[in-house]
Amino acid sequence: MIQTVEAVIDENGRVQLLEDERLPEARRALVTILEEEPATEVSETALLSEQSLAEDWNRPEEDEAWSHLQQVQ
Repeated sequence: MIQTVEAVIDENGRVQLLEDERLPEARRALVTILEEEPATEVSETALLSEQSLAEDWNRPEEDEAWSHLQQVQ
């Protein structure tokens, strides 16, 4: 299975994955170096909209509307 994970490469060429990735054995990887610098902080827009969105999303009507996507246990 091929998957993409986000990483940061420091000025010495060391690659650091941003999330833990466990593999059953060693694997080859391809690295694409992007022109942009790594994000170091959470988006201010996301933080400011979180409370407003929570008011809409955390209602019984929303739970009912999306209930068909929940797995049956």
